[in-house]
Amino acid sequence: SAGPCRTLSAMAVGGVDTMMEKVEASAPLRRNIETDEVGKAAVYLLSDLSSAVTGETHHVDAGYHSVAI
Repeated sequence: SAGPCRTLSAMAVGGVDTMMEKVEASAPLRRNIETDEVGKAAVYLLSDLSSAVTGETHHVDAGYHSVAI
């Protein structure tokens, strides 16, 4: 589950810059994610390293999912 990240389609959403600033300020890692980090998570899930992983949600969001807002 990817957190908000800067993509061409995301830039078309109104207020996305404000949302990105709020996520950066609230996420435990104090930053936004990059698109390559989402890609790396996908590569992991496609690799043999994840051969026993089933039915999980992998959050790629700098820890933002763990913050109660």
